[in-house]
Amino acid sequence: MSEYSADIIWHRGAGEVFVDSRYSRAHEWRFDGGVVVPASSAVASVPLPYSKSENVDPEEALVAAAASCHMLSFLYVAARSRFIVDAYEDHALGTMTADERGRKSITRIVLNPKVRFSGPRSPDAAAVERMHQEAHEQCYIANSLRSEIAVVGEWRYTPA
Repeated sequence: MSEYSADIIWHRGAGEVFVDSRYSRAHEWRFDGGVVVPASSAVASVPLPYSKSENVDPEEALVAAAASCHMLSFLYVAARSRFIVDAYEDHALGTMTADERGRKSITRIVLNPKVRFSGPRSPDAAAVERMHQEAHEQCYIANSLRSEIAVVGEWRYTPA
């Protein structure tokens, strides 16, 4: 068993009444390695000035976690398959809408990876699809979510 932790820190600002809902949603996420991430509610959920648009919101973090986990799993699968990956970039997009219970949820995450390969072996489309499928099955985050996660990326090979 593994455990993971994050400290979430928020303090009411001076002069904020709180019970009138006019308080800052800005807070911090602190991780065990010392990284501190400025966080806030999404502006779509809580309007300015009570949210900080430049901070990471939980919805963005969920999408980033899913995309990052998929990438790390894909890199592992590609290395094990003896393909050389030179670059992997993704512009992931999460969609919030009502789920089957009528509750607001991130119901779909679309990963759009652009993968660049090189080396002596060039993968074909079937091999790349297989690696993405295996990465999806191995991704801890995808295994933890009810949301649909789709991969619609692209790839290219540059001969050595």
